Amino acid sequence: MAEQSHTIKAGGGAARAFAPPGRPVITGINRVGLWSLYVKEVRRFFKVQTQTIWAPAVTTLLFLVIFTVALGPAKGEVLGMPFGDFVAPGLIVMGMMQNAFANSSFSFLSGKIQGTIIDLLMPPLSEGELMTGIVAAAITRAVLVGLTVAVAMALYPGVTLHAREPWAIVWFGLMGATLLALTGLVASIWAEKFDHNAAVTNFVVAPLSLLSGTFYTIERLPGVFHTISLANPFFYVISGFRYGFIGRSDMGGEDMVLAAALGLLVLNAVLGFATYRLLRSGWKIRS
Repeated sequence: MAEQSHTIKAGGGAARAFAPPGRPVITGINRVGLWSLYVKEVRRFFKVQTQTIWAPAVTTLLFLVIFTVALGPAKGEVLGMPFGDFVAPGLIVMGMMQNAFANSSFSFLSGKIQGTIIDLLMPPLSEGELMTGIVAAAITRAVLVGLTVAVAMALYPGVTLHAREPWAIVWFGLMGATLLALTGLVASIWAEKFDHNAAVTNFVVAPLSLLSGTFYTIERLPGVFHTISLANPFFYVISGFRYGFIGRSDMGGEDMVLAAALGLLVLNAVLGFATYRLLRSGWKIRS
């Protein structure tokens, strides 16, 4: 039997057709719903911007102050650059990544714990649109934190920020923020309480960030630790981002930087697909 559309007449006017039951009314991308989710997520962290943007900037700046003052005249040069110029880009992108993780992980997990997850699951948003809205908001927060930290460090005595390779600054900054935003979303799907999310932050994100060559070059590490660092994706984000400022990298030459840029894109694509499948399965989301 051929499908028939449902019609209704209003005030004697022409009949208006409705889609038959079971057929989706919204086809393609739900742009209005996706934009609404993105705006909602951005407004959420903007309401507490002192905590979500300014506080991370102050904390990151304190790292720079402590290391530059503690080392004093002995700090010398790293990769042919003053220590302050070397460490500043790494601190900027480290702050970006950590805040991207914090934003996406809190957004989904708080809904699960408070029982408001239904507000994300009931609207006519596909799993891909849901993931895109949350990840895009996390990247937005990361960019705002990065800009705030960069301005603060540019004003700090003894630090000069040069954009020698702007493409690398933009690319590795976005790749790092995307990587941690997706990781945060996966962590929030898995976590059942805030302690679980804090465990991922303290035992995974923080160690990988601090042991990624932010404050040193990996050539100074012994053999086994040097090898382990090469398997840390955070190292490639930080080293590539730093390359954009100082034009030098402890990864190697320009070919290695381009290879790292491509590798991060592939890694994010794989992680994004895995996150999408996880959302689609409803694991630990739908009871």
